[in-house]
Amino acid sequence: MNEWNKLHHDCCPADQENLLEVQVYAMSDSLTSKIGGTNKENSLDLDAHSYNRSFGRAGSMGLIGLENLGNTCFMNSSIQCLAHTPMLVDYFLGDYTRNINRTNPLGLNGELALAFGELLRSLWTTDRKPVAPHNFKEKIACFAPQFSGFNQHDSQELLAFLLDGLHEDLNQVKCKPYEEAKDASGRPDEEVADEYWSNHLARNDSVIVDTCHGQYKSTLTCPTCSKRSVTFDPFMYLSLPVPSTAKRAMTVTVFSTDGSREPCSYDVNVPKFGTLSDLVQALSIACLLGDDEILLVAEVYNNCILRYLEEPSDSVSLLRDGDKLAAYRLPKKYEKSPLVIFTHQHFDEHSTGDNLTPQKKEFEAPLLAVLPERVNGLSLHNIYLKLLNPFQLSKRASSLNGSAGSNVDSADLMDGTPSDSGSNFQDIQLEDDPGSSKCSTNECEITNAPDELYDGGAADPNKERRVEDFEFYLRNERGDVQQQKIEINELDLLETIPSRLHVNVHWQQNASIQYAASMLNSLPEINKLELTPKGTEDSVALHGCLEAFLKEEPLGPEDMWKHQQAMKKLDLWRLPEVLVIHLKRFSYTQFTRNKLETFVDFPTTDLDLSSYIADKSEQPSSHYCLYAISNHYGNMGGGHYTASIYHEEGKGWYKFDDDCVTPISENSIKTPAAYVLFYRRQ
Repeated sequence: MNEWNKLHHDCCPADQENLLEVQVYAMSDSLTSKIGGTNKENSLDLDAHSYNRSFGRAGSMGLIGLENLGNTCFMNSSIQCLAHTPMLVDYFLGDYTRNINRTNPLGLNGELALAFGELLRSLWTTDRKPVAPHNFKEKIACFAPQFSGFNQHDSQELLAFLLDGLHEDLNQVKCKPYEEAKDASGRPDEEVADEYWSNHLARNDSVIVDTCHGQYKSTLTCPTCSKRSVTFDPFMYLSLPVPSTAKRAMTVTVFSTDGSREPCSYDVNVPKFGTLSDLVQALSIACLLGDDEILLVAEVYNNCILRYLEEPSDSVSLLRDGDKLAAYRLPKKYEKSPLVIFTHQHFDEHSTGDNLTPQKKEFEAPLLAVLPERVNGLSLHNIYLKLLNPFQLSKRASSLNGSAGSNVDSADLMDGTPSDSGSNFQDIQLEDDPGSSKCSTNECEITNAPDELYDGGAADPNKERRVEDFEFYLRNERGDVQQQKIEINELDLLETIPSRLHVNVHWQQNASIQYAASMLNSLPEINKLELTPKGTEDSVALHGCLEAFLKEEPLGPEDMWKHQQAMKKLDLWRLPEVLVIHLKRFSYTQFTRNKLETFVDFPTTDLDLSSYIADKSEQPSSHYCLYAISNHYGNMGGGHYTASIYHEEGKGWYKFDDDCVTPISENSIKTPAAYVLFYRRQ
């Protein structure tokens, strides 16, 4: 109508009615008071009766869905949350086009603002038909190719792009001045913060700044000289970590590397998205690892060590429940020493079938030991026989009979399965007292040099006969090529000692009756379903997420400050009118994509942030009420987005599921699917 009013209408007789088609949009009270009065200067005069009738129907406006164009639920969810932000509704239902900045090199020529304004207006009409946002999606794909096509995307990433793009399209600063931040130089925080904020506003002036921009204080502290650097930076939303209390039960079998104790399987609980360091720590407590020992953890596949898990920061989510792990106790002083890895095969008495000769079968669990300084046929034979000591039937029987007060069933040990008493299977949590979690029948201190590790002990009259029960072969590192047989009297076995020497041992038929081979025959999988704890829901309060975000923590190696790993502390300083909170449920690594299903308990009517504000001077209210939620259901691979929105005119909560809009109760909006929260200042 503003454009129509500029035209001359001399050709129209004064007494002639001019029929105008007017599209009526819902308006907030502030706009209603501006145009619903009786100002006689208004060129378009609406009588009170007709205006009130139009506005009365506005109670159902804003309850229009968006069609899913093909995996565009992420876009629909973000749009509905923004399209129901009161300050933005007022702005885009008004004459926003006069504020478009088409010359901003950081903007999108005003096209994003125009497309969003057109879409928002179509959601606030009396027409209840769902809207197909084809034009808006085309504009998004044009300016942000990462959102092109019909793949599922992250609603928060789209939201960040929209807020930034709308700001630049509507930025009223045509020529941005260069403002260099001055050093605090001991000045009061309030003075420095105001200076930073003034510099920010000198370059940024839009409805997005007025609505969503806040300010936080960032403090870096050098750990060596205690020097501090303080800056005050703007933010458009807060991305909060979601502390998880969820645990993952993992089963690992621990082996000695000197033949001093039997292998033992432990069930330990580690953080669901913890690291290998957490696993090793829990396992060390469970197996009563000595201060002079370390654990070398390996993944076993197809009877061989597939890889060594030596990077402490790797996520345990890289390991699947069906994988199998072995951990080897090593003396700490031999941590860097060369190792020998024994894989072995035996005659399977149950595999004869039509053949009279039993078939050879690989043992699943490799054995590992420190290599001596002199590697020859005899030393390798001695090492292997020493590693088999715990499996020798005669010694195991005498050990069981001679252990006073032992309540371990010998039949259980012969089968290699955990007994009811728990001696062979431990359930240890990371934070628990290890208590009586030791699982061994033979205690030996490892203090000798490598050459002496396997040569000591009383003379064994049956040793020569036992040597003849095994044949030794060198293998390549992958374990798939057998290279040469190792003779017991072979002296010059290797010209250079490798860091990992692979040897395959062939058991002769006599060997199987001397050893409890079943203990080597199978490794448990990481997760035994019957041992998985049930019914414990992972939950955290929103205040817990805020505290995790604001706590002091060291910078990562890639964010060093003056070549030092400084400590960083964040504080909220200036709060926006609309506070957008992104809950960081998704984590990405080079190999994995995970989603936290933690239930975050957030307030709906009174989010009080006063205790988190570092600026103690008088400020606007720090109390907020919730009005919209972007939800994500399902896993990382796809899932589905919806929005839960409080509708002012309808005085209630509604679920926006693409083109379907239905009323819901306030009690139902709190779910583990909550992903982005929208709060407005009370």
